[in-house]
Amino acid sequence: MITVDSTLAAGAWVGDPVHSAVSFKVRHMGVGKVRGTFALVSAALSVGEGGGRVTALIDPASVRTGNEQRDQHIRSADFLDVERYPQIEFTSTEVRGFDGETFILVGELTLHGVTSTVELEAEFLGVVDDPSGVQRTGFSATTTISRAAFGVDIQLGFGAGELVVADTIEIAIEIEFTSTGPDPR
Repeated sequence: MITVDSTLAAGAWVGDPVHSAVSFKVRHMGVGKVRGTFALVSAALSVGEGGGRVTALIDPASVRTGNEQRDQHIRSADFLDVERYPQIEFTSTEVRGFDGETFILVGELTLHGVTSTVELEAEFLGVVDDPSGVQRTGFSATTTISRAAFGVDIQLGFGAGELVVADTIEIAIEIEFTSTGPDPR
């Protein structure tokens, strides 16, 4: 039987890309939402007595929406310009209002060469020793960003002032970390 603990011990943790997901959705033509995913390249979590710190790297060239032509357009200079900006980075700066389960994770997101502060509504999912004896912890987080605020401001219009792709992007992250041992700090 696997038992989930609600206490996260101090230490260093590494993201498990196989058991993590970064997804997004954006309004399309005003009447629908297109969903997509990105690959998590790496993530690290460091937990100490004074709190924790998270860093993550995402590969924008890994975008998948279920339509290769659209994916290529998203990778192009019109949108993510993955040749100039080959990674998306996040570094946390603050944790607010942790109640043992939910909290706000504040950090710096660098996307398309622009760095801006974002707030993620996050949920701590617990800690478990998996069947192979590895300690795991998991988190879910969501945020909404303006693509124009990150310099992705292409305006593809149609009809009477409607946009093909909305400015607001909803982002969801599911991430598992495995323990690498005591915190090196």
